[in-house]
Amino acid sequence: MIAGATGTGKTVTLQILAEGLSQAGVPVFLSDVKGDLSGLGAAGSSDFKLHDAFMKRAATIGLDLAYSAFPATFWDLFGTQGHPIRATVAEMGPLLLSRLLELTEVQEGVLNVAFRVADEQG
Repeated sequence: MIAGATGTGKTVTLQILAEGLSQAGVPVFLSDVKGDLSGLGAAGSSDFKLHDAFMKRAATIGLDLAYSAFPATFWDLFGTQGHPIRATVAEMGPLLLSRLLELTEVQEGVLNVAFRVADEQG
């Protein structure tokens, strides 16, 4: 488990671990509801706006930085752009459902309450 406050490097830490394991030939399963790790599936580019900053930092710490992509299969609830997945509304839960429906913070709160009431009443 990787835990910490916003901006402490949790996502980057997980990404580096996943990249290292993948390079070693170890299959990696990541559950990424927000999509922060989806960039693993595409190589970086020298056209990226932070490329120069990355290269400068890599040179400073003695890192040989090379962009590379890693094999990735995305689950797709609709089965149109990735591996189809079937799940019930209860299995998806309020967080994923809120993201899929692009709910506001208030709407997401109401959905959380509805899920809790449904769970409590069976």
